[in-house]
Order: sequence, then structure tokens, then C-alpha cells
Amino acid sequence: MAQKLIQTQEQKQLQVQRLSQQQMLLVKLLEMPLTELEESINAELDDNPALEKAEYDETGEDKGDMDDRQDEDFDQQTEREEREDALDKALENIGRDDEMPDSFGAYHPQDNADYEEMVYGDSKSFYDKLKEQMAMEDLSDKQKDIMEYLICSLDDDGYLRKDLDTISDELAIYHNLDASTQEVEETLYQLQGFDPPGIGARTLQECLLLQIERRPDSKLKNILLNLITKQFDAFTKKHWDKIQANLQLTDLQLNAVQAEIHKLNPKPGASLGETQGRNIQQITPDFIIDVDEEGTISFALNQGDVPTLTVSPSFTDMVDTYKNNKKNMSRTEKEALLYAKQKVEKAQRFIDAVRQRRHTLYVTMKAIIEWQRKFFTDGDETDLKPMILKDIADKTGLDISTISRVSNVKYAQTKWGTFPLKFFFTDGYTTEDGEEMSTRKIKIALKELIDKENKLKPFSDDTLAKEMKKLGFPVARRTIAKYREQLGISVARLRKE
Repeated sequence: MAQKLIQTQEQKQLQVQRLSQQQMLLVKLLEMPLTELEESINAELDDNPALEKAEYDETGEDKGDMDDRQDEDFDQQTEREEREDALDKALENIGRDDEMPDSFGAYHPQDNADYEEMVYGDSKSFYDKLKEQMAMEDLSDKQKDIMEYLICSLDDDGYLRKDLDTISDELAIYHNLDASTQEVEETLYQLQGFDPPGIGARTLQECLLLQIERRPDSKLKNILLNLITKQFDAFTKKHWDKIQANLQLTDLQLNAVQAEIHKLNPKPGASLGETQGRNIQQITPDFIIDVDEEGTISFALNQGDVPTLTVSPSFTDMVDTYKNNKKNMSRTEKEALLYAKQKVEKAQRFIDAVRQRRHTLYVTMKAIIEWQRKFFTDGDETDLKPMILKDIADKTGLDISTISRVSNVKYAQTKWGTFPLKFFFTDGYTTEDGEEMSTRKIKIALKELIDKENKLKPFSDDTLAKEMKKLGFPVARRTIAKYREQLGISVARLRKE
């Protein structure tokens, strides 16, 4: 008996999250550091005649909201930025254990006390430089939205650590943008054409290939491509004899290949963030934090050159006239007043968004201080408690994505130095006894242990695990290996002197 195919219609109710125009404006402002906010406000002032700078200092709810900041107690320690642009360290982080390559002769990070000082000033951020390049591309509005989200998803090294399916889902949820994985991938390929070469890579291998592919065609370029595509495993282990044999290279060719490999940058984002002075990075802090002699702390948002905004009285008067005299107005007058009404509403929305941004940044910083009170009291980095975005989201009642935007590319200035907000977030590690420890505390103890070891007989990962247990850190050997790699520290045989 043949089966019949029957076509039916079914109604389903789906809940789709759509951001209002006001919410999207707030999201955009939240992601901006102070210098970019100043530029955005100035642009809005130029664009909207109904928006004006107030001639008086605002003494209303926003400053009042911060009066209770006197309740916090904390100290800070100096923040310096650690740049790890050595190729061998990037290779070690691939996840290998006993076959890590030796140093590639590049810069080695210093201890926390020796981090490079930061200089406060107006400087374009890592993201600004990429967005400038984006503006020069011929992109559709949809491609621009995808590109901007990809840029904001890059980590500090310039890598895209999220998979493309996740990016596609996040665009749909947070930006109401239906972008397929293929569309995201095509836009990513365009981003990977930006400078510096290697930006937007998803792996170290892809990062190196992107840089090599930019070079003019030559025999050496072909050798480099074969090395990274076909001999990458041997390359990560620095088995140059094996590589020479497999690629049939002469000694002269091998030397040339090694010299060219040294020129590649495994962390293109780090170089993009540098200013002309190699050891100086200019930042403008978003928070100014102070502590008095009694240990009572206060903090405020750095207002910089951000003016107090108000709606133009002349425009509001025009709108009032429109409301009270609709019947007796000519068409031309109505059109003029409708224009004024639209500008007034836009100005008020912008003022509300700036005020909401200020409040959101304030409650987020306040929650971070409360969570990490012990660290702020004694300035000891090992006292940082495990804290993730969800913890602060729960404490403030804000969404996780909001906390993420606030914490990204924002800095807090203290008398001890300047910290990126992301510095205060640290994962937790639960021991076999159920005790939760900060991974940062474990890493610091591990680094100190390795620094003090006998370099003639350095500790293996197994020995490190046993020694860490004696110090009160019962951590598994595999975890020790992972943290050692994240710290950029080689395996025992490569540390031997």
C-alpha cells in the first residue's frame, strides 16, 4: 500500500530576543573606553543641534549615587603589562608536555615586580586600529556588524579563540543579526587581510601561515609553507634534523629558514597594541581610585573631557509650542517642529545612555572591590579570590554580557599603578579536599618554586606536583603542566643549565 505525503501547516510561538534602539546604543557605549567615549560624544554634539554642553556642573543623581563609595577599604599593587611575544612560548602553549622547543631567542617576560610601566595618555587602542582598517573596506552593513563583532572577540594576542558557530549564535542572540557560519567565515577571511599579518588567526599554525602567505613568491616562501603545513609537528618540537631531511634542505637553506622563522610574530595583537616607544603603552584609566590614611577608599569614574550634556532649551520650547498649538500651524511649521521633536528625543536618549553607562560602570567596579576586598586591603596578588563574570553579574543583577563589555579594555588607576579590570578576574581550582583556590595564587607559587629550583637538576612536573602539595597546593601533575605552559615556562629538560 503506497504511503501518502500530507502537507500541513503548524503555528509555533518563538521567543526571539531583540534589542531596542536604546539598548543597542547603551551596548555600544559600554564597550567604549574613555577616549573613544569622548570622541563619540563630540561627534553626537556636532550631529545633533538639540544636544548641548551644560554650562554648570551636574550635581544630581549620578554624583549622589557614588556617595556610598566611601564604604570600601582597599589597597592596590602596581600593574604592569606583560608581553609574551616569544615564538617558543607560543609553541609551548599548544599543549605539548615533554617535547617543548627551546627558547627562540625572543623577549622573555619578567617577574610581576619588573613589568613595564604604563604611561597615561590618549592613544588608539588595539581595536581602534582594526576598525580604522575596516572603514577602508567596501563592506555591506551586515558585513560591518559581523566584522566589528569579530574584532571585539579577538583576544589580546590578536587570536580568535571562539569557534565560528558560537560567533554566529552570539550575533543572533545579542545583536539580532542572522549570520550563517559561512558568512562569518568569509568576513573573518577579510579581517585576516588586515595589518599586522596574522591578525584574526584561530591557531598558531594559521597565524604563521597568514604571515608567510603575505610574502612575495619565492623558493624560500614555498619552503616555509611546507614547513608549517607538512612539518608542523616536528617544528613544534624543534627537530630540525628531521625537518632538513624531510624537506631535503641544504645547510644554507636550513639556516635561511630558521632566520626567517625568527621574523614571524606569534602574537600579532601584542605588536598592534604597542606604541612607537617599544616599552611604553599609553592608556587612559576609566576609574580613579584613592585610599586615605585610615584605609577608607573612594573611587570615581574618570570623566576626562566628557562634558555634562543637556537638551537645548530652544528646541524644547519649539516642541512645547507644537504640543500646544497643533491646529493653528502651517505645514512648514509642523515639519520644522517635527524635526525638532525628533532631535530632542534623540538627544534625550543619548543623555540617558551616557548616564546609564556611568551607573553600570560604577556598580560593576563596586562589586569587584567588594568581592576582592582582601586583595585590595593588603595588595597581595595571591589573595585574589576566584571570580568569574557570572559572580559579578549575580552580585549586580546585570547580564553577563554587560559585565564582559564593562571589563573589556577598561582600566582602574590607583596610587600603586594601573590595572586592567580583567586582572581582577581569576578562575578557581577545586582540590581533592573540596577547597577552592585561585588559579593565579597557584601559578604564582609554582613560578616561585621553579625560580628557586636547582637549574642543574630542575624539577619534573611530577616533582613539582609533590613539592606544591607540601606548600599547601594539592594540584594534579596534569594541572601543573597546564599552568606551567600558561606561564610560558619550559619543561624540565629545557630549563637545565
